[in-house]
Amino acid sequence: MPTHIKICGLKTEAEIVAATKSGATHIGLNNYEPSPRYVNLEQAASLRMRTPEQVKVVLLLVNAEPGYTVKALEIVKPDVVQFHGTETHQWLRLLKEATSMEIWKALGVKDAETLKNSARFVGAADLLLFDAPAQALPGGTGMRFDWSLLADHRHQLPWALAGGLTSTNVADALRQTRAPMVDTSSGVESAPGIKDMDKIDEFCKAVRDYDNS
Repeated sequence: MPTHIKICGLKTEAEIVAATKSGATHIGLNNYEPSPRYVNLEQAASLRMRTPEQVKVVLLLVNAEPGYTVKALEIVKPDVVQFHGTETHQWLRLLKEATSMEIWKALGVKDAETLKNSARFVGAADLLLFDAPAQALPGGTGMRFDWSLLADHRHQLPWALAGGLTSTNVADALRQTRAPMVDTSSGVESAPGIKDMDKIDEFCKAVRDYDNS
């Protein structure tokens, strides 16, 4: 099955067109205000409406209050909501019971214990996104974690790989982890928050070349 590709932190229609044309299966809209990739809810809703139906729209939230979360989902109407903060499995389980929307949870992988503890999200999330540990921002740092930690991990949920992925290392990451989905943001930028259309295309091509190898 072809590897799914998520290009995260898009801010313009042109970036969505580029990601779609290059073969992305998912695009991410970042509603975390401190991020250089931030879009407000109205901008996110507009971009969502301009995304082709075959591409899933993922709305990224970080430690959002319950009321704001409900408002965001009502305004943007994404296919997926991705939580990238310290949200608990108890809170996500409550949300999952209240919505049919797909729920993802990002986890910063520090060590094997992080992976072991990820089992608590069974029944609370539809997918786990394994990322580098949070720095000043919870994601989009360009940092990677030790992929070998995933080698013997028995996944109990669908999952994706993020953290420092670029066109030059994504094939190696896939060979080491067999990830069913890869997620990049800073890895396809010319500067923080500025997507590079050529880098988006090169990243997607590297994934497809791996799939076809």
